[in-house]
Amino acid sequence: MLGAAAIGVGPAVNSSLAGISPGNGSAVNPNKPIVISTWNFGIAANEAAWKVLSRKGRALDAVEQGVHVPEADASNNSVGLGGYPDRDGHVTLDSCIMDEKGNCGSVAFLEHIVHPVSVARKVMEETPHVMLVGEGALQFALAQGFEKTNLLTPEAEKAWKNWLKEKKYEPVINIENHDTISMLAIDAAGDMSGACTTSGLAFKMHGRVGDSPIIGAALFVDNEVGGACATGHGEFVMKTLGSFLVVELMRQGLSPEAACKTAVERIVKKYPNYREIQVGYLAMNKKGEYGSYSIHKGFSYAVHDGSGNRLISSGHHIQE
Repeated sequence: MLGAAAIGVGPAVNSSLAGISPGNGSAVNPNKPIVISTWNFGIAANEAAWKVLSRKGRALDAVEQGVHVPEADASNNSVGLGGYPDRDGHVTLDSCIMDEKGNCGSVAFLEHIVHPVSVARKVMEETPHVMLVGEGALQFALAQGFEKTNLLTPEAEKAWKNWLKEKKYEPVINIENHDTISMLAIDAAGDMSGACTTSGLAFKMHGRVGDSPIIGAALFVDNEVGGACATGHGEFVMKTLGSFLVVELMRQGLSPEAACKTAVERIVKKYPNYREIQVGYLAMNKKGEYGSYSIHKGFSYAVHDGSGNRLISSGHHIQE
């Protein structure tokens, strides 16, 4: 059975925060900061990011502070604290971050740390490497002063135990119960950064890592062109290096929406089972134009450009 993201239905929208605007893609004043992020919980994440951007802060700091919000939200079962565990009961987190200079860092299969995006930033800034995983990532995080936390909340543990009763203890290929938070921002200096963070597939095989920590798959930023990020079924994003593809298509002159659509259509053309999964791309070019596209309807993204924080519905391939 497919989860919410697999059929293109994101978390319920809080109408008191923002209404979903129809259509897709827009242009803003290129001299003004802007932040965009995936799904309705991007609204709260954008608010935190905007506090940095509105004070002429760096886009890198903005995206880190922005995704901290869902990472620390125990009611969000797809990211950080409170994320659903793997099939063995372990909450394992994946995250990456990339700045305007092309520097990047990531962590995968990380346990016990509420803010994996900040560990990813430390990997970028304090080591000669790009990615650390598992016990090595945890060891590094603790050495950097991060504190160990029990990420498995009672709600998530209950959901896992119920799954054990209902499901055969074997890999579940088609469950996609998570909605990654991915974010792109342009600051007052015109520089772009991005971040992505998730707890991954609910009840995944122990050791599974999706696209979220993979530079070029879940996230890619080229400060001369723009940036792109992904959400949905990570294996298909990895197979097509979706975010890198979107940025390269923008380099060739496509609009953000057209680039996202082309990347989605590549999945549709290449994989006959595309109707069983959901992938959505979100992109923004150097001019501050943004757009998105997904396989199924239901994907939405949040935009904050100083004139308001709003939710926009994505274009999608399957129309019925």
